[in-house]
Amino acid sequence: MLKITIDQTLLLKALAHTQSIVERRQTIPVLSNVLIETNSKGISLKATDNEIEIAEIVPAEVEEEGAITVPAHKLYDIVRRLPDGSQLSLSASDTTGQVTLACGRSRFALASLPADGFPTMAKEEAPFTFQLSSADLADMIGKTGFAVSVEETRYNLNGIYLHQKENNLVAVATDGHRLAFTKRALPEGANEMPGIIIPRKTIGEITKLLAENAENVEISLSANQIRFKLGKVELSSRLIDGTYPEYEKVIPAHNDKKMIADTKAFSQVVERVSVVSEKSRGIKLSIQPNLLQVSAAAMDEGSAQDELDIAYDGTASDIGFNFRYLLDILAQIKGAQTQMLFEDSVSPVILQDTNDANTLYVLMPMRV
Repeated sequence: MLKITIDQTLLLKALAHTQSIVERRQTIPVLSNVLIETNSKGISLKATDNEIEIAEIVPAEVEEEGAITVPAHKLYDIVRRLPDGSQLSLSASDTTGQVTLACGRSRFALASLPADGFPTMAKEEAPFTFQLSSADLADMIGKTGFAVSVEETRYNLNGIYLHQKENNLVAVATDGHRLAFTKRALPEGANEMPGIIIPRKTIGEITKLLAENAENVEISLSANQIRFKLGKVELSSRLIDGTYPEYEKVIPAHNDKKMIADTKAFSQVVERVSVVSEKSRGIKLSIQPNLLQVSAAAMDEGSAQDELDIAYDGTASDIGFNFRYLLDILAQIKGAQTQMLFEDSVSPVILQDTNDANTLYVLMPMRV
């Protein structure tokens, strides 16, 4: 039915990708499995949760052609415990309904399910196909993904909104408390693409793949589906069916006061002061000419104050923030200096890397 010999290192890497898709608790048994099937290049591994599907081609020596499904997490746990670079033999029998894995003196027999019961995501015609470098896509996701909402009731905010705006490819995410916006020059093939919402889980999975891959990523879009192709790996996902809010209305247009601070020092001051406001999450920024005071006070936790030299020549202002949201934004700013544009103590502020005009963050103030 199926018999192959494969390198442990190659199989382990592919299983790491596929088992990551599989949910540990499943009401449909076959969705706990990875599909293994032979092809002209070796074998193909496939896993799905009915929302995301990943397929990867792995070189292997095929002695008998066939297809079978095996428990994904169990197979991964076994393979990662076998000697690095060893040769594995994988075979399936029609009579026993089991898959046998052999390596040296080790033998494992795993329950299997027929391949014909494995669900496959229907491939929609993708009228829009374009390429981005792995670095650009990873950067766009990194600068926005942290702001994706985790509230399931606000399902249309549970992903990154990728869309065309003028001659740019724009990624936006917001949870209602902060908003992240970044753009790149529109790649060839993305003209007139629809605005899509990429789900949070899909964002996590493609981020893992991008960390291992320096090639260009081929992205194919339809109204309901997105596909990422990176070398021998293809990740397909359904899109969130919803309308993204008009985020442009949230970005302030009249923030005329500008403070510039050293990014690292700013982050460190906020981190130190936040120790006494772990429960309330509130900190206060007192902005004065050339001086920033950061303070926090909690009735049952104590108080803290720290200072930082800044570039600012406007009138004194006090603004309160959730320190966790502020630190999340500062962690994405890689440049030496951060600028904060604000109007008053109750209006949203804009934070930016002074060297990155393509990215901005909007943060809502809070009462402290």
